[in-house]
Amino acid sequence: MARYAMQRFILALAVAVAVSIISFAILRVSTDLAQALAGEAANQEEVEQIRIAYGLDRPLYVQYFAWLGDIARGDFGESYYFREPVAGLILDRLPLTFTLAGMSLLLALIIALPLGVLAALHHNSWIDRLCLGIAVVGQAMPSFWFALMLIFVFAVTLQVVPLSGGDTWQGLILPAVVLAYYATPAIMRLTRAGMIEVLASDYIRTARAKGLSSASILVKHALRNAVMPVVALAAVKFGFLLGGSTIVETVFALDGIGYLSWESIQRADFPVVQSIVLLFSLIFVFLTFASDILNAWVDPRVRV
Repeated sequence: MARYAMQRFILALAVAVAVSIISFAILRVSTDLAQALAGEAANQEEVEQIRIAYGLDRPLYVQYFAWLGDIARGDFGESYYFREPVAGLILDRLPLTFTLAGMSLLLALIIALPLGVLAALHHNSWIDRLCLGIAVVGQAMPSFWFALMLIFVFAVTLQVVPLSGGDTWQGLILPAVVLAYYATPAIMRLTRAGMIEVLASDYIRTARAKGLSSASILVKHALRNAVMPVVALAAVKFGFLLGGSTIVETVFALDGIGYLSWESIQRADFPVVQSIVLLFSLIFVFLTFASDILNAWVDPRVRV
């Protein structure tokens, strides 16, 4: 187990480094940051002054290693727009995004697990097709459109929840529903597939032959084994929900990391964008690593 964990850790570290290099390069070459900071009305001399002032005239690899060295010391730089330390900006807005992602994942599990079990118990029936149809709609529906429809119905027409803002937990209900519906299909399909496989296994037939009740077989034997891969998927989905909150936070005017990233992209605030990309990448890599270790601990065959 220790050898497998070390192999996965080295791989995760390599992925994190590769992501940092690629994201740094893409953000640098996608636009002229000096021109973006100077503004469209600036002349070439002003642009060059800004380029030198921010070190953008240095070779790309020199800029990368300088930035990486600052990150290692805990210095994420200063925002070009807000004129504040980037670390402070991120720490102020991170709790809201984490709370939203946690609520969304919990809601997705509450919806997806029963639907997956129900679809497996009625395999190839109209109930199964209905559950799969719900999953397909969830994958195909644009999140911003779904968010706008929820706002129109529940915030504007019925006025049962706030229109926007995350000052209270009620303001997070609609955003959590949107993100949860995005995460539900994958969890539901994995639960369904796992339950179908487990229910057809020999030990389930043995349990039935011993006269165990259907509820006992379903909960104690089938669901316990089928849900293990779902736990690992849920960890990865949490990373997706963190990174995928940008559109939802923008639509609902939530002052989280997703909205901060959108603001920073609009204003060419490179230090903030780069730090957010790195943060989400590291979180996702860590969650993937934890998922691999959990899978290997639950199922020793994974280590082979």
